[in-house]
Amino acid sequence: MVMLQTADPKPLRWQRARYSPTTRKVDIVVSSVQLMFYLWWDSKIPGQSVRFRNRRAQWLVGTLLDLGPTFIKLGQALSTRADLLPLEYVQALGKLQDKVPSFDPNEAIAIIEAELGASIYHLYREFDPIPIAAASLGQVHKARLHTGEQVVVKVQRPGLDKLFEMDFKILRQMIRFGDRFLPWTRQYNLDEIYLEFSDILASEIDYIQEAMNADRFRYNFRDHARILVPEVYLKHTTRRVITMEYLPGIKINDRQSLEACGIDVKEINQLGICAYLKQLLQDGFFQADPHPGNMAVSQDGNLIFYDFGMMAEVQPINKDQMVKTFFAVLRKDTDQVVETLIDLGLIEPMADMTPVRRVTQFLLEKFTEKPIELQAFGEMRSELYALYEQQPFRLPAKMTFILKALTTLDGVARSLDPQYSLLACAKPFVKSLTLSQGKGSAVGELARQAKDYVLFRMRQPSAAELFMRQLDERLDQRDAQLRAQYLTTERELKELRLTLKILILTSLTGFTLLTGAVLLVGTYTYWAIAAFVVSGLAAIGLLRVCSVLAIRDRIHRWGR
Repeated sequence: MVMLQTADPKPLRWQRARYSPTTRKVDIVVSSVQLMFYLWWDSKIPGQSVRFRNRRAQWLVGTLLDLGPTFIKLGQALSTRADLLPLEYVQALGKLQDKVPSFDPNEAIAIIEAELGASIYHLYREFDPIPIAAASLGQVHKARLHTGEQVVVKVQRPGLDKLFEMDFKILRQMIRFGDRFLPWTRQYNLDEIYLEFSDILASEIDYIQEAMNADRFRYNFRDHARILVPEVYLKHTTRRVITMEYLPGIKINDRQSLEACGIDVKEINQLGICAYLKQLLQDGFFQADPHPGNMAVSQDGNLIFYDFGMMAEVQPINKDQMVKTFFAVLRKDTDQVVETLIDLGLIEPMADMTPVRRVTQFLLEKFTEKPIELQAFGEMRSELYALYEQQPFRLPAKMTFILKALTTLDGVARSLDPQYSLLACAKPFVKSLTLSQGKGSAVGELARQAKDYVLFRMRQPSAAELFMRQLDERLDQRDAQLRAQYLTTERELKELRLTLKILILTSLTGFTLLTGAVLLVGTYTYWAIAAFVVSGLAAIGLLRVCSVLAIRDRIHRWGR
């Protein structure tokens, strides 16, 4: 074994050698209680400064980084859950970077040798002990096989299984406690979220599963010469070590370097979006975390995919339905789009589908015929949060994965071409459906849908009529929002007054009780009794106000 003389990096809290389960549990519970208090406070005092809410959101990011891999991944999973967290928290979690210091190369080499059962230079002709990348789950080293191929070796962090087992046990206990003693937590379906997250993380740290995912992904793109997927070397792969082909490339959001190499960034956008549409609609198997570190562009303009630990599956749809849905998006046919999402299992049918239709309609209006702008995204978030507050509903996990993938992909596309159009980039994919061989009547369906679309455009109202219709809708929506905001503000002011009463009565109770005790020690018996009587009356008033506030809060939750 090769021994290296390197300075030991300062261990993070989750990397401490002596970290007992009890201490870990205390750290997690205290952080969770603090988060719940912040969320409660934000809901009770909504008019406070945005700066303070952003500060608490940044506190959450720092806390998750300090707690380690389990909670870094949990934070990333929650970065799209606008149905669970306030806007400032979602925005902060969206910037949560999974970057932590690399661990000792000697430990990495020891893990490789133990997993593969041979010395490092018996396994590889060359091995670079300096990692080229590091994250919370592992780190990556360059190497060369004895057969000459350049490869990268990803090694899992030591002690990760033990840490995950401890963290999941603690989280499970907290969820059970909430179900039993905090009934309001049941509305968030924490059990379901816990199971989804644990399944994803368990598969992400199983490198054999990642190797299988990579092989399946490569097979799906076997007929697409411009999509590159690194080959996995199974003889050098175990559950904790994976060896893959080294495919260097330019980071996909590095526009300056791409243009310097003569690569058309608009073409790269088109290639990436069509590749994701194929994953989502044809294959039903997609990369759920397409951040810039997981995608690159080769010198000759091909798109490279890395990291297949976090994959998700959806029900693929046939070509006819894809063509029908594409034209439904062009027509802004909300009902047809929602029906497709239900067929894909991305939306769960509910008794009242109004909030889902409103969200879908808003997205279709904003992002079908014009370039996506940052201002539009800000408006979209505000509208979505208004919908969540008025008609709360929960998104299935698969839908959140797709939203995360598409929003991340959109951010990459905008960094390459701020004026890109999603539908324009998707046209080659739709065209390929009509030219591909196989069963079905996609060409006939395309002709029918194109004919219907032409008729639809001819029947569209004039610009003036459309403007008046939109103005009426906006006025009605604004009126409903103002009424809802007025009722919410009135309720919050009443709750604030009750909270102030509680603070005053608590201070009065404590002060008079302390005064009575001092007077009693000083033999001023009658004055002490008077102080105790005042303290008792204040305590009774405090209990009464607390009960009123608790009843109002419960009625409000029932009303939601």
